[in-house]
Order: sequence, then structure tokens, then C-alpha cells
Amino acid sequence: MVVVLKRRYGNRPDWKRIIKRDYAQSYFDTEEFRGYVCLLHTVEVREPLHVNYGEKKLCIVDDGYWWLQQFPSGEKYCVTTMFDADGEIVQWYIDICLETGLEEGIPWMDDLFLDIIVLPSGEHFLVDVDELDDALNKGVIDRADYELAWDEAKRLMKLIEKREFGLLDLAEEHKRFFIDKE
Repeated sequence: MVVVLKRRYGNRPDWKRIIKRDYAQSYFDTEEFRGYVCLLHTVEVREPLHVNYGEKKLCIVDDGYWWLQQFPSGEKYCVTTMFDADGEIVQWYIDICLETGLEEGIPWMDDLFLDIIVLPSGEHFLVDVDELDDALNKGVIDRADYELAWDEAKRLMKLIEKREFGLLDLAEEHKRFFIDKE
């Protein structure tokens, strides 16, 4: 496995699965959230994308799905909320990241491999530990970045377990912001 630090952009320009898309973004500066929020509507896709979490199989991309990405300023994570074509939340996907920024007006994050998945039921999973370990072992990241990823993941997992990670609750409101503008 080749391990490299991946830069991910809010508009997902290189995602070949999407045939037709709509994209919008805005900067929010409120008491609850400061940072960029992007909404990607996968109007038409080549094929659906399914993921498995143990016994659970979820469709996370299909025609008419919405991916809301929140890039909070000054944080070491980004949250992607996946909505199905009916507007129901499928999952929240929290990327631990080394840093975030803006390039040609588009928000980006440098993915630090470790991720947390939260389902609407409240179940949550820490994933891609092997990718983080490989990145350290292959010199893609140093020990400080490795520890940063683990510390941030542990901190967020505690907040999620106590139901105190408020960004998840803002996903619906942020999505409505974009939908109401249409």
C-alpha cells in the first residue's frame, strides 16, 4: 500500500464517480460555527457507493445524494454529513486532518488518515488506524503528527459519546441554508 498525505477539496473535482453535480459553499461566522461549509449534490453518479461497517451496509453516494462538508476554522478535523436523496442523514464522517486552508477560493484539508464514523443511531466507529500506522512507519508523517491524530480522535470520541459534539447537530441547519437559497 502506497501511503501519502491526501489533500481533499470541498468541491471534490477529481471524483470521477459523479457524472453531474451541483456545488455551493459559504463562509459562516456565527456563535456556533466559524469556517467554510460546502454542499455537494451528486445529481447523477456512474454507480452507487456502498460501505460496510461490520454487519451494516450503507449506501453513501447515489443519484440525488448530498454531501455537506464543514471545515471549522482552527480545528484539526472536518465533518462530512451524507444525506440520501430523501434528505435523511446516512452518516457523519469525521476526518482528522493536519491542517485546512483555502486554494483558489475552495476549502481543503490535509487528511491525517484517522477517521470517525457516526451513524444516526448513535453508533460510532474509529476507522483507518492501519492507514495511520502505515503513514508513520513509512515516514509520510512524523511521531508528532501521529500523536496529534490520536489525541484529536480521542478528544472527539469523548465528545461524541457524551453527545456534546455540536457540529453534528448543525448539519441540517447548514444544509437548509443552501437549499433555501435555491
